[in-house]
Amino acid sequence: MSTSSSSSSHDGGDGGNGGGGGGEFDEPPHARQRFNSGVWPEPFLEALASQIAIDSALTDGRLAAAPALFNIFQVCRTWRTVSQSDLLWQTLTRRIWRRNHLLHPTWYEEYIYRHRTTRNFRDRRYIYNTLNFPPNDNNNNNNNNEILSCRRLALSDYHLAAGFSDGSVRLFHLPTRHHVSTFHPLQRNHLGPFSRTVCGIFFTDNRLVFASHDGDIHVASINVPGVTRRAYLGDVVTDGVLVDFAGCNQWWVGLYAGVPNRAFHVRNGNTEELVFIGGTLTDPDAVIGWHLLTDLTEHVGRIRITNDDLAVGFTRSRVIVFDLRSQVILGEVVRQISVGAADAYDGALVFVNSRGVANVRQVGSLQEICRFMARGGSLGCMNGGYGFMCIGGGIRVWELNHGAHLYILRERIGDATALIADERYVAACTNDHTIHLWDFGARD
Repeated sequence: MSTSSSSSSHDGGDGGNGGGGGGEFDEPPHARQRFNSGVWPEPFLEALASQIAIDSALTDGRLAAAPALFNIFQVCRTWRTVSQSDLLWQTLTRRIWRRNHLLHPTWYEEYIYRHRTTRNFRDRRYIYNTLNFPPNDNNNNNNNNEILSCRRLALSDYHLAAGFSDGSVRLFHLPTRHHVSTFHPLQRNHLGPFSRTVCGIFFTDNRLVFASHDGDIHVASINVPGVTRRAYLGDVVTDGVLVDFAGCNQWWVGLYAGVPNRAFHVRNGNTEELVFIGGTLTDPDAVIGWHLLTDLTEHVGRIRITNDDLAVGFTRSRVIVFDLRSQVILGEVVRQISVGAADAYDGALVFVNSRGVANVRQVGSLQEICRFMARGGSLGCMNGGYGFMCIGGGIRVWELNHGAHLYILRERIGDATALIADERYVAACTNDHTIHLWDFGARD
């Protein structure tokens, strides 16, 4: 007995197969009454559709949510009407794609754009560009281009920022691919040729925040070209060398090496006040931390912030998950890893062990999601669904739900010094000062 048909008085005769016809109305009345979808409240159907889509995304990847929704909307006209709810698409966009603001007119269009863009990542559909900038726009009296090396990259919806070994940050407008501004740190005494090197950079609303190995933190407005403000004057002797720096609207977190029991410096992102100092994560790496002032070849540690007020710290021998609110370590993995190939994004993290095996885990529980072979990957990153490793001068791509290798980006770039990805772009910088940009954004 079919349970997908209902009385025409409830759904206009539009049954589970998309229309009336032979046998669809031949069932006895009591069977139709058992599945009377027309009287199900719309909020219930919205909640059901949301849960099924989210469960499908968690089980089979984010692209699986759309087919699950399609099956729901085919049940009958009443269920299909739920697809017109902007609240449904807002919920799904936030839960599945982690988007809390619109770049398109409606949440439905936002969801469709995110789905198509993610499918472009899977299918290797993108536009490739290189970004050009004036290498000598330096007001720090240090025009030695031989040591000008890009060390950090950051992405927002409309901008890319590149941080260099001379302390400068160059800002690019992504829609036009144009260089729009260069920000320089305020002058101070140098404690080594690379003490001004940018070790972390991120966007918060309309601000750009960046830090250097000497511990200085600067803030700039993306709408005011070239103007910077020093938010914090670093003290290398007291704190050690700032090896990595990450942040969001709510938190700024620095990872230091060189002085015992001062690995983490956590600041309130709104007030810029220091709220915590402590941790021993980098204590075994004190010596190579100090070496960063004179040599940029080592990756000492990485720090990443996820959406759940959690920070993930990586060193050569440990991975830890740190609660930024309570300042408590929630879990750790003791493993020899390649720090440059470690990353965290939203609810997942990835690291490559000494055998070249990449391990993808949930941030909260450290439960393994998948693993794949990434031997030779010394530099890597991830977004919400894909992992990227620079191996042999090319960038290899894996999907992170099952660990399947997908492809290699067509362009060979050589040795990369910085690599980053978000839900639309992949960007890398190489030793020849070239910034490479791959745009996977959906297009009509």
